[in-house]
Amino acid sequence: MGNRLTLVLGGARSGKSRYAESLFPAWPPPWNYLATAEAGDDEIAARIETHRIRRDARWQTIDAPRDVVAALARCEGKPALIDCLTLWLSNLLLADADIEREIGRLENALDAAVGPVVLVANEVGWGIVPDYPLGRRFRDVQGMANQRMAARADCVVLMVAGLPLAVKGTLERVS
Repeated sequence: MGNRLTLVLGGARSGKSRYAESLFPAWPPPWNYLATAEAGDDEIAARIETHRIRRDARWQTIDAPRDVVAALARCEGKPALIDCLTLWLSNLLLADADIEREIGRLENALDAAVGPVVLVANEVGWGIVPDYPLGRRFRDVQGMANQRMAARADCVVLMVAGLPLAVKGTLERVS
């Protein structure tokens, strides 16, 4: 697989994670799954469990709800999937973190990464304008982060109804 950095974007339930995971057999295992979700309620806990069940023993899960940079460093050049930047940014916003600083740290870590990295993020700009300030700030931060990651990526894939569309670069063959 030729892409060092791949960004997979899409709406909720568009098939982003499943597609991103399907790219990894192109590399030798073990593969690192940097999980940003936190089980704050039963619904999220069930979604986390669904994702875990789908991954086999070739995957090593590293919980990284806020510090994906430290988690990426633990991968030591092995293939890494960060799923997802949307929850990571949400966690950072709720923790009142310095978002610009954290995105900059991630950019530096991606530039220094030796192994391939696949990022998953929601495309949040196609919905209605949120009617509350935190929602608008989140939408704006996510859109800006997506643009910055897309600029660095070798390949950007937009998932629509489970179908991958190449936005930048060439889609890799997925069996």
